[in-house]
Amino acid sequence: MTWAVLVPIILMGILKIVVSSLPNNTVGWLIGKFELHSKLNEENVSVTVAGKPLEGEDKAQVIHDFNEATFVERYPVFPGYERAYLHPENGGNPLVIDTKGRKKTARLFVYIYDDHVNVVKQYKKKVVAYKLLSDSLQKMFSASNRDLA
Repeated sequence: MTWAVLVPIILMGILKIVVSSLPNNTVGWLIGKFELHSKLNEENVSVTVAGKPLEGEDKAQVIHDFNEATFVERYPVFPGYERAYLHPENGGNPLVIDTKGRKKTARLFVYIYDDHVNVVKQYKKKVVAYKLLSDSLQKMFSASNRDLA
């Protein structure tokens, strides 16, 4: 009877010690697997605005501003309502960012408004939407510039 209680307690203690002392690289990898607003790498990304690809300094600036944006909240996307997020009524022309990873490709639709930025991430058959704050993206693509694009 004592062994039936003692062995699980010892195993739980060992598990607690192992989990609480993981190396930084392992923790970073685990967090990156479940990160919603992941950082973009310029080599694996293509950016288009209204069907026109961005290149050079403009592309680098958009990627930098996107990476530096502050995550605010995740929007619930219910089955059947994906189209409303992918093509909002007052969204204008979105920035379309195509990313290519080793195993995963995703398409990001970035809708820029005066007070926030909405991102709709589409990968496989899943759609995830979230809100960002980025003053530099909002200034770069203000309402007047967005209509010209």
